[in-house]
Amino acid sequence: MNFYISNKMSGMRPSAIREFFKYAADPAVISMSAGSPAPEALPTRAIREIMDGIMREDLQKALGYSISEGYPPLRESLKIHLRERYASFDENRDELIVTSGAQQCMDLICRVLCDEGDVVICEDPSFTGSVNCFRSYGIRVVGVPMEEDGISVEQLEQALKEHGSARFIYLIPNFQNPTGYTMSLNKRRACYDLAKKHGVPILEDDPYGDLRFSGEPLPAIKTMDEDGIVLYARTFSKVLSAGIRVGYLSFPKELLGPLTVAKQCADVHTGMLSQLLCHRFLTQCDLAEHIREIGEIYGRKCALMLGELDKLPPGKINYTQPEGGLFVWAALHGSQSADDFATRLVKEKKVAVVPGSAFFADMAPGPNFRMTFAAPAEEQIVKGISAIAELLG
Repeated sequence: MNFYISNKMSGMRPSAIREFFKYAADPAVISMSAGSPAPEALPTRAIREIMDGIMREDLQKALGYSISEGYPPLRESLKIHLRERYASFDENRDELIVTSGAQQCMDLICRVLCDEGDVVICEDPSFTGSVNCFRSYGIRVVGVPMEEDGISVEQLEQALKEHGSARFIYLIPNFQNPTGYTMSLNKRRACYDLAKKHGVPILEDDPYGDLRFSGEPLPAIKTMDEDGIVLYARTFSKVLSAGIRVGYLSFPKELLGPLTVAKQCADVHTGMLSQLLCHRFLTQCDLAEHIREIGEIYGRKCALMLGELDKLPPGKINYTQPEGGLFVWAALHGSQSADDFATRLVKEKKVAVVPGSAFFADMAPGPNFRMTFAAPAEEQIVKGISAIAELLG
């Protein structure tokens, strides 16, 4: 049977990250592509103990339905967590919903705020999963170039003038995916002021904020929100487990009704077993100590990758120096295409990276590619960079 494919999906391309992730199924391939947490950073002992407790004490609850907004005790503990640790939840103005991973935050917001043909403004490059989500709703994605301290404020202002009816601005201020850049405090304030001036909400995506291993922490844009215009997305994927698929979204209270209905249309509610696990981890474990420990792991592995890159002959490649997160963003010198380079690298050297075209609004091939230092073992990082050096010649 020849199935009709909808207009909104027929132009979509599969995620390059997922495509290169397929190569990682080959045990001979060193995967520096997908942004998976380091295996040694997973709190496996704590999770095992928590799961044993759930099986003994809350099995029926774990196997049942919950309300669409999220398991109530988890929602309350998350509100406290956001308020006390990040100063990013105002109980008089904000509400919170639990999602099936942070990716679902993007989906629900598009369902609620956007119509087909609307404009969303984002950093360029930006996270391909979110950008693909926007496009799947027929949204026009307008990219604003990145600088080393975050999005270009001047060009963001120009984009807002040209697209006054933009539905929201999508930003990843902390250790941005894919560049690893951190938005400066001045730019965070400037972005908020521009959003307020033009009446356009900000969707602040913060999956990596806890993964700082150098430099000083910066406040979320959400902490500056006195006007109810910032929606703040976070996830347990990078600090607890990617596989449990639990994220959460803080937003102005007036959006609770529409977002709840959108959630009911998507998957009714996030899996109860995962929600119970996250609630017990938040309330029974030392999250701050766990975050400190994983920061040490990622700091060590990032330093190793940068040290190996520093050994490459000059004039071959440029790369970022992140203060946290999971990624290093590289650029080949000359006219070499990173798409071709990444394909050759995985086929000839069994090393997987992600070409930068996956992250740009126009999806055009260019010199950039993204690497992660998180998931590969330290000896794999050394071998992977050595393979890159060999291919560069």
